[in-house]
Amino acid sequence: MAVTTITPPAPSLLERLKTPRNIGILVALAWMPLMIYVMGTGRIDEGVRNAILLPAIPAVAMLYVIAVTAWKESWIAVLGVSLVSFWFFMAVAAPFLPLADPNAPVAPFATPFSEKKDIFFWLGTDFKGRDMLSRVIWGCQRVLVWGVTATFVAYIIGTIFGLMAGYLSGWWDEFISFFGNVLLSFPVMVLFIVILNYLGPSGFNIVIAVTFASAPAIMRIVRGLALDIKTRDYVFAAQTRGESALWIMVIELLPNVRGPIIVDACLRLGYTTVAITTLTFLGLGLQPPDPDWGLMIREAAKVAMLWKFSYMLLIPALAVSSLILGFNLMADGLREMSLRD
Repeated sequence: MAVTTITPPAPSLLERLKTPRNIGILVALAWMPLMIYVMGTGRIDEGVRNAILLPAIPAVAMLYVIAVTAWKESWIAVLGVSLVSFWFFMAVAAPFLPLADPNAPVAPFATPFSEKKDIFFWLGTDFKGRDMLSRVIWGCQRVLVWGVTATFVAYIIGTIFGLMAGYLSGWWDEFISFFGNVLLSFPVMVLFIVILNYLGPSGFNIVIAVTFASAPAIMRIVRGLALDIKTRDYVFAAQTRGESALWIMVIELLPNVRGPIIVDACLRLGYTTVAITTLTFLGLGLQPPDPDWGLMIREAAKVAMLWKFSYMLLIPALAVSSLILGFNLMADGLREMSLRD
């Protein structure tokens, strides 16, 4: 009697892309070109920069599809990732969209849905005549690049020191916690202003300021999680096998603290976006001439006192709010799903 072997169906492309390794590759393809594009302004030829950005467009689209299918049980998370993905897609697709030059003056004070000089302005122009739609879309690039980069660096530093303090304990814990508490004693915005006044306003210095302000709080979260997890049986088993402290922290502790860290990271991305926009409004953040949401709000502050021209302030303010809302909804959705598991 012949035995029939049932071959399981091959996994779909979407299922294959959901593996951590492939998601990491997609994140790198989406993020690295955008970071190179923004940081290469004035250093890399425009045509080369545009070519570098091309792989990021399908990568962002694929990441969005993966996130929606993985988080479909939470409409809050889906709404949040939709808002964030919209701005990420605008950031990577901006050079290929039919947009006006964001720095070119065309027709000052053109209101939204009006036409001047045979050009239709969907969102109007600012007091210098620059197209608002173009400036809003181009402006999301610098906010996203420096905001996400600063938060990522802060998490790397905070996680490293949090794992060391929580697992090694003893004088390691006392020294790291004392230094973190000293930094946490400063109001965040005061710390930002002090650092940027000393180093000067730039994207790289924003990364340094956010790291000093955020890493101590991240360290305390990771430290608390590590103190709890290091008492688990699988950690004792690794110690019995003679594994090194570094191996245990990376292999045993880090994967088990990543859930709360990811949720906190979504919230902290919103805080960082607010901080960068506020610093730019105060003249301590990203600098002109390239468009930026904080700069747009700062430049429109006086003109927008007249209701007719308030759109110059409301449009970038709503853009900032939608991005922050997206990050916050993602955090709420992820927390909601983690409680169900």
